[in-house]
Amino acid sequence: MLGFEDVYDYVPGKVDWLAHNLPVEGERATPPTVGRLMRDDVVRCGPLDLVSDVLARIEHSPYPFALVTGPRDVVLGRVRGSVLRDAADGPVDQIMEFGPSTIRPHRSAHEAAERLAKKNLRWAIVTTPEGRLLGVASREDLERAPSGQ
Repeated sequence: MLGFEDVYDYVPGKVDWLAHNLPVEGERATPPTVGRLMRDDVVRCGPLDLVSDVLARIEHSPYPFALVTGPRDVVLGRVRGSVLRDAADGPVDQIMEFGPSTIRPHRSAHEAAERLAKKNLRWAIVTTPEGRLLGVASREDLERAPSGQ
């Protein structure tokens, strides 16, 4: 087959492929992306999970928050550990922050770090264009990434 092992006809296009953090190859070096630096160990919970259960999971996590996800792992909101500590036990959907800002995995690490710094944020929530959670990236890791030039 003309020297090609795997050929894909991905109709939505290259940007969509990259935005879904799918594998890429090539001879040209590219700058580090958010998708290459993200981690997928963030605490996830459902909207009806109890505050006490989610708080216990956050306390054993490197992150001070949990992400509330729905069907197909779509991000619905975020709940901070500090808010959970002061809340009465009940479902987290009563206290979560709806619709947190997200970023796509194909964005450059430096662009994302600058965006986080401007907003004085420590974490980027990484999703597909449909809102499916892929992971989180720390501003610290994004700032330390080599320039790729």
